[in-house]
This record gives sequence, structure tokens and C-alpha cells, in this order.
Amino acid sequence: MGYIPHMIHFRENILTSRLALAEPLKHLRRAWVEVEQTARNRLTGKVRPSLPNDDLHLIRRKIDHCLSEAGGAASSRARAASLGGDYLGLNVTGQQHFLRLLANDYAVPTTSLDAAIQTWLAANQEDGSEPHRTRLLAEQGLRRTLRSPRVHLLTQFNALPDGIKFLADMRARLLSIKNETPALEAFDKEFKELLASWFDVGFLTLQRITWDAPAALLEKLSAHEAVHPIRSWQDIKHRLSADDRCCYAFIHPQMPNDPLIFVWIALTNGMPNNIDELLRVDDQTLARDPTDTAVFYSISATQPGLHGVGFGSFLIKRVVDQLSLDHKQLRIFATLSPIPGFRSWLEKESQLEGASQTDPLLTRHLEVIAANGGIPQIFSDRTWLRDQADNSTLRKSLLRLCAHYLIKERATTGALDPVANFHLSNGAAIEQLNWTADTSKKGQNEAAGIMVNYLYHLPNIETNHENYHTTGKIARTKKMAALLTE
Repeated sequence: MGYIPHMIHFRENILTSRLALAEPLKHLRRAWVEVEQTARNRLTGKVRPSLPNDDLHLIRRKIDHCLSEAGGAASSRARAASLGGDYLGLNVTGQQHFLRLLANDYAVPTTSLDAAIQTWLAANQEDGSEPHRTRLLAEQGLRRTLRSPRVHLLTQFNALPDGIKFLADMRARLLSIKNETPALEAFDKEFKELLASWFDVGFLTLQRITWDAPAALLEKLSAHEAVHPIRSWQDIKHRLSADDRCCYAFIHPQMPNDPLIFVWIALTNGMPNNIDELLRVDDQTLARDPTDTAVFYSISATQPGLHGVGFGSFLIKRVVDQLSLDHKQLRIFATLSPIPGFRSWLEKESQLEGASQTDPLLTRHLEVIAANGGIPQIFSDRTWLRDQADNSTLRKSLLRLCAHYLIKERATTGALDPVANFHLSNGAAIEQLNWTADTSKKGQNEAAGIMVNYLYHLPNIETNHENYHTTGKIARTKKMAALLTE
């Protein structure tokens, strides 16, 4: 029986050899498959989903064909549809490669731009006070040259069915990579300007959304509600059909079931200070007496690709005008808004050293926070709302810190808090802070349950807007200003 161990060892060696041989064969087979796919793609013109470098020439050829404008309008639409279909067939990586190709290879040609500038400069040196024909032609040529090939290509997509939605989604993909290179940033600026012209507020329709709206539109509202999620069909029905509720949206004519931005409104007596009251689903209206206040309690956008295309401010103003016409008794237009950046700012401030030398008042209130369990407990521990929310000292410090954050802390474009910046830039004033106004997990995690009312006082909207954008002045009530000095 001595040969058995020998045979076992022999078979193990054979198995090991076969496995060792199989591994390079596997890589070799994979390489041959890739060669076969590349050859097939070159023959058929079909690109792979990831758009590898070997396939870029296929896309480039189609782009160049689109830009050639050979044939009539029907041929142009067919070429654009074919290229658009190729883009939709790509995965995320492939679409990013497609956009990098447009950014790098289809900007304004430098040589053509230099020539157009020289022609314009030469035309401007001619005598005569009246616009000379040569100069006008030079200006026209310069404008035509400054319109990059990629913008011309995007315009062709717009002519296709659902082309405007296709382009909004394409820019959403571009936003995910635009910070990689200056070329991508420049492409995004062009893209944004193009979309802004197509989504000008003059082209949009203000529409009240009711429970009778198409199911597809209601599903969009539910899917894109970003502030207070829709909890059930009963919830959305109540928000749309109760006597004291309504919803308005901006609709683009080419996207009738895809609202661009929408706002939920409740009609109340006086300014509310608790979101649970507004979100309660029952058969009772919020107020039995005639209402005097319209409360904007949630605003959500649906198209990430339209980021920076500012029609949100026009929505508020248009809705205020419409509500004023429909409800003559309304005197107050306000919000009950979250404060999404408060916790993150507070965490950064608590980690700074030497804060007492720059702002002793701020430091004193930060010390109160630390002495009462610190930020993790206050913003995360659910028992805190029940056991310590009535702590007057802690309440005082949190409200003063929150007032400082909203009024004093600034970003490049305005208030550091994004919701504050939105409403202040629209002409609102900070009215008041509300303690334990949102006791949901999200409300506690973002702002320890604090919410804020922004007031849209009609006679002051334009003045507030101008002051905020020219001098950075933030309109606020005396009680808000007092929180900064206590």
C-alpha cells in the first residue's frame, strides 16, 4: 500500500499544475474576448457601456456628423437621436467619459477665436461714428465663434421628444464630475447658461396641484419631497385636498408631469411654531376661525441638473400673489423652516481653540453645551428631548447660538445656512426661533429640534432683497437681534 501516498501526491501535483495553467489561460481568454469585442465594435459602430478609450473614436465620429449639419432637418434629428440613444445606453462611467470628451475636445476652438478677435479689432479701427457694416459683421462672427460646438450639439438634443428632460439629467451627471478639471467647470457654466435660457420663469407655468392630478405627478411629489417625507397616500391626499392646505409647482410645458419645484402651504391663524401641527393628518382644519396666515412649510426641487438655475425665488413671489388673490383675508406670509446646517457649524466651532479671545459670548454658550452632555447627546439622544428639553439654561444657550449662526455666519454667496440664504435672498426677514418645533429624528439631528419662521412682509420684500444682495444686511426682528447680545 506504499504507493497510495505517492499516487495522492502525484495527483495533487497534476491538479496544481492544471490550476496554475488555467489561471493564465483565463486571462488570455479574457484578453481575446476583449479583442473580439473591440473588433466587433469597430465593424458595427456600437460602443460598450463603459465607453473605453478604444470606443471614443466611434462617439467622436457621431458627434462630428451631428455638427456637420449635412442633410435636412429630418436627418439632423435622426443623427441627434442616434447619438442620444448611445449616451442613454452607457453606464455611469461611460456617460462621464462622454462628458469629458465634450469638455476637452468640443470647446470654442482657440485658433478660430483668435482669428475672430483679430477681425473684430481690425474692424473697430475703421473711422466713422455710425456702426460700420464691417464691424457689425465682425461682431456677428465673434458671437458665432464663441458658441462652442458642444453647445450647438446640446441644442440639437433639445429638439428631440423629451429632449429638455434628457439634457437636465445629462447636466446632473456633469455636476458629479465638474470639479475634476477647469475644462469640465467651463463646460458646466455653458450648460447652466443654456438651461437657464430654456427654463426662464417666463416659460414656466404656476400650477396648483390637487388630488385630482395624474398619478405620475403625485408620485413625483412623493419621491422628491425633501423636507418632510410623505408618509402615506392619506398624508399626500390631506396635504392636497384639505380646506386649509394647498400645493403649487412650476411646470415646464415639455415636462407636464414632472414639476420642477413645488411648495406646500398651510393656512393658519397666526404664525405656527410646531411642525407636528402642520403635518397632522385628520379631518380637522388647523383653525376654525378665518385664517390670516399662509405658511410655506416645505419647498423641494426635483431636477438636480437644474441646480443653480434660480427659479425658486420666483415661485415664492408668484404663490404669494396667487394666494393674495384667492384669499383676501390673508395678512401674513411666512415659513416654518428647518435649520439644516446648525449642528455641523456648532461641531466645528466647539473644536476651535482660542474662541474666547474672538467672541467671549459665543464661547460662554458653547461651554454650557459641553456641560450639559455635549453635542452628541443633545442632537442624537432621543431621551434628551423628554428629560432635558425644559432646561432653561441650555435652551437659552442653544437659541443664542442658533441666532448667531443664522445672522452672523456667512458663506461666499450669503448666509451660511442654505435655507436661510434662500429665503433671505428672496426678501424675507428672520422672524423668530421656535424651541422643540421639530422633534423628529431629522429635526433633532440637524438643529436640536429648533425651527425658524421667515416672514415675507409684502411692503418690505424688495427692500430686504436689495439690502441683502448689495450690503449683506439681514432683515430680522428686534427679538432676534436681542439674542445676539445676551
